[in-house]
Amino acid sequence: MSTGVNPPLARHAMAYVLAGGRGSRLMELTDKRAKTAVYFGGKSRIIDFALSNALNSGIRRIAVATQYKAHSLIRHLQRGWNFFRPERNESFDILPASQRVSEEMWYRGTADAVYQNIDIIESYDPKFIVLLAGDHVYKMDYEKMLQQHVDQGADVTVGCLEVPRAEASGFGVMHTTPDDVIHTFLEKPADPPEIPGKPGISLASMGIYVFDTKFLLEELKRDASDANSSHDFGKDIIPYLVQHGKAVAHNFNKSCVRSHAEAASYWRDAGTVDSYWAANIDLTDIVPQLDLYDKDWPIWTYGEIVPPAKFVHDKDGRRGAATSSLVSGGCIISGATLRHTLLFTGVRVHSYSSVEGAVILPYADIARSCRLKNVVVDANVRIPRGLVVGEDPELDAARFRRSELGTCLITQSMIDRLDK
Repeated sequence: MSTGVNPPLARHAMAYVLAGGRGSRLMELTDKRAKTAVYFGGKSRIIDFALSNALNSGIRRIAVATQYKAHSLIRHLQRGWNFFRPERNESFDILPASQRVSEEMWYRGTADAVYQNIDIIESYDPKFIVLLAGDHVYKMDYEKMLQQHVDQGADVTVGCLEVPRAEASGFGVMHTTPDDVIHTFLEKPADPPEIPGKPGISLASMGIYVFDTKFLLEELKRDASDANSSHDFGKDIIPYLVQHGKAVAHNFNKSCVRSHAEAASYWRDAGTVDSYWAANIDLTDIVPQLDLYDKDWPIWTYGEIVPPAKFVHDKDGRRGAATSSLVSGGCIISGATLRHTLLFTGVRVHSYSSVEGAVILPYADIARSCRLKNVVVDANVRIPRGLVVGEDPELDAARFRRSELGTCLITQSMIDRLDK
């Protein structure tokens, strides 16, 4: 948040969140919902991080472009993000793919998802567009990125972070001059280049871009008329501007928001079952790398009205207890034991069950005498009595979605097949 004399640049910006992707690497977790709508951290959805960053940065105009299986995402946005008031020059628009340009065209790419809504953007007349991917977990002050964009007179400012070269092939990778001007940009290269002087490290795009609005809209019109374009920011718009304009890199370390409890910059793409499980389980550490208790940078979300969590029974072998775990409201731990586990709202765990290293989504029900280890349980799943998961890899793989690292994803359809 700006502390200078001039008004924050964020008040003249619109945050435009791209939230339409499936996230197929999350397997069955995205069969019914977009990746941005996947639950995270006990009560939030993944998209809440980008939206909270925008709000906490001082941005009061937000648009969210949706496409793939958007109902649960739209419902969440309507319930949890409906507090913006037009009389305060605030706005919150949900922009489903609606064939606005042609009756035969949905959003063809990330750039097209903005191009098809140019008239809506122009009606608000923001000076800047902060373009955001809605599927990452991080805390960032966009005001600092906006300030760099203005100070350096950039055509586009690209948010970037340093990643191990071995992981960089999934990103746009760039080279910069000493003053942060991008002179090379490669989208998802098979052989990612390293940062000079930092062996094994590459500079990767976060999928966050700042533009002057008028400049962006002209570039989108140019791109839309190009029959050879895939109408994507990473594949088309950014490489074009690196060659024909001034593209500047903004390092995440300059604007990452950290509380006193967070020692390092935190950014996660919880895009696989393993990384999703790990990012949630990390929150059960004594001092987690991501501080969700930071009141100076809250993660806003839809707060469901539920009673407090309850732990009952206190006998040997039948004691409601949790160690190094996060338990959300509405949960009942009835004579069961939790270790390094995260329960979302309304989960029930019944007597004589043991749950360890588990991420259990809202309103799942774990019957008596179950043993679950290293699992992700989808929302509303009914785990049958006596089920054991996490002790026999071959059996687990035959019944459930088991990852290479041993995380088991359990959905209701998988449970239903057990009886056949």
